[in-house]
Amino acid sequence: MSADPKLDVDALLDDPASRVIVCCGSGGVGKTTTAAALALRAAERGRQTVVLTIDPARRLAQALGLRELGNHPKQVRVEGFEPKGELWAMMLDMRRTFDDMVRVHAGPERAEQLLQNPFYQTISTSFSGTQEYMAMEKLGQLAATDEWDLIIVDTPPSRSALDFLDAPTRLSTALDGRMIRLLTGPAKAGGWGLRKVVSAGFSMFAKAVSTIIGGQLLADASAFMQAFDSMFGGFRERARKTAELLRSSGTSFLVVAAPEPDALREASYFVERLAGESMPLAGLVANRTHPVLAPLSATEALTAAESVQNAPLAEAVLRLHADRVALAERENRLLARFTRAHPEVPLTRVPALAGDVHDLEGLRDIGVKLAS
Repeated sequence: MSADPKLDVDALLDDPASRVIVCCGSGGVGKTTTAAALALRAAERGRQTVVLTIDPARRLAQALGLRELGNHPKQVRVEGFEPKGELWAMMLDMRRTFDDMVRVHAGPERAEQLLQNPFYQTISTSFSGTQEYMAMEKLGQLAATDEWDLIIVDTPPSRSALDFLDAPTRLSTALDGRMIRLLTGPAKAGGWGLRKVVSAGFSMFAKAVSTIIGGQLLADASAFMQAFDSMFGGFRERARKTAELLRSSGTSFLVVAAPEPDALREASYFVERLAGESMPLAGLVANRTHPVLAPLSATEALTAAESVQNAPLAEAVLRLHADRVALAERENRLLARFTRAHPEVPLTRVPALAGDVHDLEGLRDIGVKLAS
């Protein structure tokens, strides 16, 4: 008998005060599928729901019966799918989100300067934390429209899904750092740029930097920072508002984990980190578990397998059951260890499926298992 505190998924989805659900966890544990299944179930229970995925794979679009997902929400309209509410879905396009943000915060002329700048084109696709920041930006945009009463977010496939929380601060700090502004000669310094730095005794350092990243890139970076100055306040203000949204009472985090030692260690880290950041944790989804399907112990099954005569199929089934019992006991021990360490965290178990989820029916089945 499981002593896990129970996560009531339907109560979470049905609560009108619940506005944002963030699925986080280490890579490969089923966050994307979980997010999609939750969104589908919420829509069928009457919520106006949008699911935002950051996973570059196309599985979500295929499972929702769509050819592709774009950077703007698309309503799921599939024959036979008639939810009480609505289901919308989108997949983050990091570069387009950054471009849209530039257009919002800069005037038309300055926006065009930024979008054409080679330094901008580099950082908008490869700067550390850009993907996570743009996921935050897109979440903020979706929340600001009030078009949906529930937003479900699938976090980026980074090693630590909580980079999602750090991204605004890290990207803002990096772009606002003193060194990058010294090197790029910001406009508000009155042209006090690289030449002044060089004459102030930094010539060797500046030469080294120029050698490493190229003189043209320094010039591009300088132009970028001068154009970026005017929109930097808006950039940080949006990040602050989204961070507030993530800490608000209408937001819930679900940690998704497989019943494996590494995944549960990561889950423990996420739970502790969320608590430290005052983020509202709803519970843990233990994904791909292997419950026992018959009230027969492993010892009993092996004993019976040894005693059967001329029935190879029955013997194979009994031995398979014994293996299943052993696996379930191992998973139960691991989950019990997690629960002892975090007794306050509600938990729901989702049994492993025989194959991949590739349609709405499969997502619906996952939703039922999440709530059962």
